[in-house]
Amino acid sequence: MALRTRFAPSPTGFLHIGGARTALFCHLHARAHGGTTILRIEDTDLQRSSQEAVDAILEGMRWLGLQPDEGPFFQSDNHQRHLAEARRLIDEGRAYRCVCTVAELDAMREEQRQKGIKPRYDGRCRHRPPDQTTDLPSVIRFKTPSTGHVSWNDLIQGEIRFDNNELDDLVLVRSDNSPTYNLAVVVDDHDMDITLVLRGEDHISNTPRQIHLLEALGYRRPDYAHMPLLHGSDGAKLSKRHGAVSVLQYREDGFLAVAVNNYLVRLGWSHGDQEFFTMTELENLFDVTRLGRSATIFNREKLLWLNGQHIRASQPHELTHELSWHLERLGLPNPGPETLSSIIPHFQERSKTMAEMAEKCRFLLVDDLPSYDQEAIRRHYAPDLHPPLEALQQRLQQLNDHSWNPAHIESTFKSVLADHHLKMGKLAQPVRIALTGTTVSPGIYETLLLLGKNKTLLRLQQGLDHFSTLARQETQST
Repeated sequence: MALRTRFAPSPTGFLHIGGARTALFCHLHARAHGGTTILRIEDTDLQRSSQEAVDAILEGMRWLGLQPDEGPFFQSDNHQRHLAEARRLIDEGRAYRCVCTVAELDAMREEQRQKGIKPRYDGRCRHRPPDQTTDLPSVIRFKTPSTGHVSWNDLIQGEIRFDNNELDDLVLVRSDNSPTYNLAVVVDDHDMDITLVLRGEDHISNTPRQIHLLEALGYRRPDYAHMPLLHGSDGAKLSKRHGAVSVLQYREDGFLAVAVNNYLVRLGWSHGDQEFFTMTELENLFDVTRLGRSATIFNREKLLWLNGQHIRASQPHELTHELSWHLERLGLPNPGPETLSSIIPHFQERSKTMAEMAEKCRFLLVDDLPSYDQEAIRRHYAPDLHPPLEALQQRLQQLNDHSWNPAHIESTFKSVLADHHLKMGKLAQPVRIALTGTTVSPGIYETLLLLGKNKTLLRLQQGLDHFSTLARQETQST
């Protein structure tokens, strides 16, 4: 039977990094084995589910490039189908109505705790005649086998076994007539022909219950693969303080989707010593059976390093869309993909994130600099540098458009340096501050070329005026 797997998030919050890893593994395993991925939104908890969360999940998956082959489907649409299967189990003697009140259940559990018994439902309604439960508020419970065991060969964890006497009678339908998670999942997996259930190891305890249910309903058992969970650097389960935030936050922070995917897949999976992967490579190589069983540590610094590697390895045109997105967020002009493709190579080696690249591009895209780094001016400018800076401006002015190239710009700088007996660093840094507002930019000749002659000369004049004013103010204050 052809491989079919599903990613089944609950729309009660954003798509966090752990959920994204599950979606990624489903996607990669299906691609590597010619299978199909299904997106199923498990929204049976209507009170906590929201359209905002659904939209955030879909947007996060689009950004990561994890578009499903089928879906999204919504579990709530199958409400009547779930209830029909629960009623079938009653009719076949495999489930029953339980009329125990909340007070009765609380008293039962308290008595068990006092006796040192693990709190669980004791099955007291299992043998009540149906006519005693028909007209009372009730839930539907599954008749869990009380002897024997249930086991499965997990594709990641290996052989897993539960004794049936550890399990109580599972609630299938709540008193408000809504199906519970385990019933809905089993029915939907069957109806969607799911052959592989890939999810976190926190679902292992649900699996024996689901196996009992699918066998009672006469369904074929899928394969199960339970991934180890992600932990923070302190060894605790990954939380917001470790980086378990929305995957879209990683986009806002300037990470590339391919870098996030590359990093997540290496948390538990390996292919020799290779660290850097393209999505195409992963879609050919990945297999869930090669995942380790131990929890893995999420390290944001390692992700940041890998992101820089992907930025440097990318072709400029591959980064224009993401750079455009960041420019828009910063309210900066977008010169279009062709111009951005010519700008990007000058910043790839200097940027660890796309947000950083967008900030570094700012000086090229605005007409006027919003500010200057005042401390940098104090460190790199002195009044005796004013004459050589003016000379540089005048000689650059004499270059025509045809001469505005690296060779002529370099020659102009060298002539000024020679005439004023200066080293390049003495002249280049105040020029860089005048042109960009900071001491960080591409090489000084590249910076002039990127800005163009007119903007370079205007910025130099504005910078000189600002430097002089600042120097006078400091002289007067001392």
